[in-house]
Amino acid sequence: MAATASLRRTPEGVRGILAPAERLDRWLLVVLLVLLVACAVRYLDRHGLDAAGAAVLLGAVVLGAAYAARGLLPGRSWWPTVWVVGMVVLWGALTAVAPSFAWCAVPVAFAVLRVLPFAWAVGTVVAMTLLLTASWQRIRDGLDPVQVAGPIGIALVTVLAYRALDVESRARQDLVDQLVDAQEELAEQQHRTGALAERTRLSREIHDSVGQGLSSINLLLQAAEQDWDDRPDAARKLVRTAASTAREGLDDVRRVVRDLAPTDLETADAGALAAVLERAVAQSGPDMPVEVRVDGEPVAVPADVAAALVRTARGALANVREHASARRVVLTVTYHSDEVVLDVRDDGRGFDPSRVRPGGVRGRGLVGIRERAAALGGRAYVESTPGEGTTVSVHLPLGTGRDES
Repeated sequence: MAATASLRRTPEGVRGILAPAERLDRWLLVVLLVLLVACAVRYLDRHGLDAAGAAVLLGAVVLGAAYAARGLLPGRSWWPTVWVVGMVVLWGALTAVAPSFAWCAVPVAFAVLRVLPFAWAVGTVVAMTLLLTASWQRIRDGLDPVQVAGPIGIALVTVLAYRALDVESRARQDLVDQLVDAQEELAEQQHRTGALAERTRLSREIHDSVGQGLSSINLLLQAAEQDWDDRPDAARKLVRTAASTAREGLDDVRRVVRDLAPTDLETADAGALAAVLERAVAQSGPDMPVEVRVDGEPVAVPADVAAALVRTARGALANVREHASARRVVLTVTYHSDEVVLDVRDDGRGFDPSRVRPGGVRGRGLVGIRERAAALGGRAYVESTPGEGTTVSVHLPLGTGRDES
């Protein structure tokens, strides 16, 4: 992923260590204008308004106007460099004629640090400091080492201090950019994870609702075809059951799309779950005897839990029908104070649970049962031994405990 751009855009052509300090421009302009006025007044007070004085005043006005003109060509990458070089040249000319204008070096130097790269900025500031020192020596008697070492030392310390601040600021900005990149990557990963989880959920729901319904319809119609001539009444009953299963399958498709629980379970009525489970057993096929038991006191079950139990029962019965060759199947619903348990036991051929593939070609099977239980905060267990049958047990929480009488 590309690095995220800085939150504050640096003007084109501005590459100095003070480049991000955009608000500094206005204050530097104010300081420069105040210094220009003060230096001009001092010069006129000392020398009067002659030809040289008029030239100095004109130079001060040009320097102030030029300093304020930096934003006239903001879209030109070469303009900031030309502008700052012009500032330095104008200041140097004024300082050479009137040394009092050396004080204006401070805002001009800050402008240099804002625009030029660090190496060029240091060289320019050193040259300005040398010119400033030479100008002061003209108006003093003898050589004063303090007047030489002082400005140079202050200039170097100032530049190095701002350089250190610039390095720290850039490091902090890099950390911010990395954090933003990490947040974007995390959001993208969460989006991919959510999409994958939704695809898994839809695959599981379609397999255990629509898929099992279509399989039941196929079995019912095959049985009706076999009984059509010899037992027409039984065949018609099987056809009616197949039609009812088809209608429920269509409703399941619509509910999966809308991500809703089965309509006959939305009220979470205490007796609705057993009725729907009985219907699921009837749709499992005429050749597989299934006994339904209810243990404990039936209570209202949340709609999502009830829907999960029904779809789990359909999936488990489909696995028994297709793989177990069982003679007897017992489906038990047990109500506890804090959970409801669904057990599907068969006396079929059994298998080794450790050798079950994560996902089969025809459907999700036991993997889907475990995923559905985990999605609701529950647990799913499979106990089986080759030749000794299989037990699928699903424990789902009820959310709130039942009051004990």
